[in-house]
Amino acid sequence: MVVEKNTGNNQLRKGRSTKLQGMQCKGFHILAKPIGPTCNMNCGYCFYSEKATFFAEKSSLRMNDSVLESFISKYIRSQDIPEISFVWQGGEPTLLGLDYFNKVISFQKKYADGKRITNSLQTNGTLLNAEWCRFLKAHDFLVGLSIDGPEMIHDHYRVYQSGRPTFYKVLHGLSLLQKYGVNFNVLACVTKESSQYPLEIYSFFKQAGVQFIQFSPIVERIPNDSDRESGLRHAAPPILDLEEKQTKVTSYSVEAEAYGDFLIQIFDEWVKKDVGRIYVMNFEWALQSWIGLPSTYCFFARQCGRALAIEHNGDIYACDHYVYPDYRLGNIVTDEPKEIVDSALQVEFGRQKEATLPLKCRECEVLFACNGECAKHRFLITADNEPGLNYLCSGYKKYFRYIHPYMKGMKELIENDLPADRIMKIGEREWKRKNHENKVN
Repeated sequence: MVVEKNTGNNQLRKGRSTKLQGMQCKGFHILAKPIGPTCNMNCGYCFYSEKATFFAEKSSLRMNDSVLESFISKYIRSQDIPEISFVWQGGEPTLLGLDYFNKVISFQKKYADGKRITNSLQTNGTLLNAEWCRFLKAHDFLVGLSIDGPEMIHDHYRVYQSGRPTFYKVLHGLSLLQKYGVNFNVLACVTKESSQYPLEIYSFFKQAGVQFIQFSPIVERIPNDSDRESGLRHAAPPILDLEEKQTKVTSYSVEAEAYGDFLIQIFDEWVKKDVGRIYVMNFEWALQSWIGLPSTYCFFARQCGRALAIEHNGDIYACDHYVYPDYRLGNIVTDEPKEIVDSALQVEFGRQKEATLPLKCRECEVLFACNGECAKHRFLITADNEPGLNYLCSGYKKYFRYIHPYMKGMKELIENDLPADRIMKIGEREWKRKNHENKVN
């Protein structure tokens, strides 16, 4: 999951292009998991908690000081760019406590070497309190808060280890972030169940005063025999240049067209009322594509491989979604991150995303916006018997086709140095015209 930088999106109000942080355009990004998959919650759809099966020291999944210092020093030193972005995730990183993150800040200051250091923290919000929020504000952290929507939807899957609901605790965390002026985004996972309530979810976030939202589709395959033997309850990611035999998804995975309809219904509401006031990252990414900018979010980039993940023990993996033994690239203590990123293995991993696109994708009218999406989701076979088709293909195609006229309109506004929010007036006229036609007919 990605924590998006929310400051740049205000440029839409001025009619200029967006600048997001999903992945640095220059350099590379390493997502840090200093507590591994350890979490105080037991979300029914979580793909990461099961990764504990890969680590022998299951009772002490914590990045020690030596590994932490190696990571921070090498990550900063290895990139010749003015700003270095750290993203801290889990599991639940706040379980490490404030003393740990004060240590993080201390190491960053020690090794900054004149570079600007930024921090983002992805959290379930249950452990946030006044002390945490004062720290996050003082050190200008961007917080990604995981909340799926109103109580009925959120508590369906997002519960404590004991099974108790978490909604009101998370909502309290959200209110504390607002009270202390901490910059935050909301990450909402979209499941088969929640996809049926797009406007209820969007309305809830608006009423809660959330300005930046990302909707992330839950797609997990059921494990095959070898995955089960490894202790996994989800299938490992597909190998793109091979036919994937296991195509059945879990009961909570969102259906492809339902996800497209979910985004369309929210887009309809947003484009009429909320452009320039609420920033739905899914729409921001699309606008980047229509403007002609390269995607800063790896899902929609032509190639990937520049966004890696580091585990609590210093092991570095090809991607957050590929923390499996076959995709381990090295260790931060013994290896240099720049050499890992530029290794033949990782370069090929990133290239495969584009190189293995089936003909159906390469000839698709919305390829410029989709680029095959995440490799993790590309496990279907096309009608022409080619592997590598994205499970969400039909939903994305429906969604991108629908938003095309509006994206084209916003692109023209931006190119003429006009605010993109003028699309609301254009959209309102078009909406009224269509309604009138429907009544006449």
